[in-house]
Amino acid sequence: MAALVASGFLLIGGWKSAVSPLLGGFVALLPNLYFAYKIYLAKDLGAQGIVNAFYAGETVKLILTVALFSIVLQIPSVDFLTLMVGYAAVLSVFWFALFLWRD
Repeated sequence: MAALVASGFLLIGGWKSAVSPLLGGFVALLPNLYFAYKIYLAKDLGAQGIVNAFYAGETVKLILTVALFSIVLQIPSVDFLTLMVGYAAVLSVFWFALFLWRD
């Protein structure tokens, strides 16, 4: 999704406008990959272990998100609006997956 949004901005405004949504996509993707990996590692634990892994993973995910936003916003050429468009586009994938993943 990040590549799709960034390619749209690439067609409209060139490389400079495509970098921000791509970075926004990575800011959304990396913490969520960590969270998914943390939950995957806890699959063989009991219920309490899974809950503990969930809370620990979510806490680290939020800290990683804040840290990545802090780092990315230090780049002078980053446009905040297109950064947030890329971020929201990647997060929207999770919501759309809920609608499609019905048994």
